[in-house]
Amino acid sequence: MADNPDYADALKSAALRVTRPRMAVMHAVEQHPHADTEMIIDAARQRLPDVSRQTVYDALNALTGAGLVRRIQPAGSLARYESRVGDNHHHIVCRSCGVIADVDCAVGEAPCLTASDEQGLLDGFEIDEAEVIYWGLCPDCSIQHASRSHP
Repeated sequence: MADNPDYADALKSAALRVTRPRMAVMHAVEQHPHADTEMIIDAARQRLPDVSRQTVYDALNALTGAGLVRRIQPAGSLARYESRVGDNHHHIVCRSCGVIADVDCAVGEAPCLTASDEQGLLDGFEIDEAEVIYWGLCPDCSIQHASRSHP
């Protein structure tokens, strides 16, 4: 496996040990945005065939905790992982096939939404992120849905 020095640098800067499993998982997440754990395990095993499921789970937990990987879990979906972290983006999910895509935030700095606080419930909170998930049909599913609706 050719080790990516950027992954090693990222791990070091997050005060994590540089290990081959962590690097394989980082590569898998980068190459397969919004992949679920099973897909990450399969992709990591392409680079490191003997990596165990538990090691991949542990690596995902460590990488997520360090902010090197982002975990998302749209309602009714398995947890998904992405390497796009530290920026202002959201997601769109197809209700039919489940495909997930990134959507850049339309407004300024994180959290990019201003929460209403008419009741004072946010007093003392320091908001740093807003998670928005848009739902709909992807172009392929829209075409299929339209063709079934109009025989």
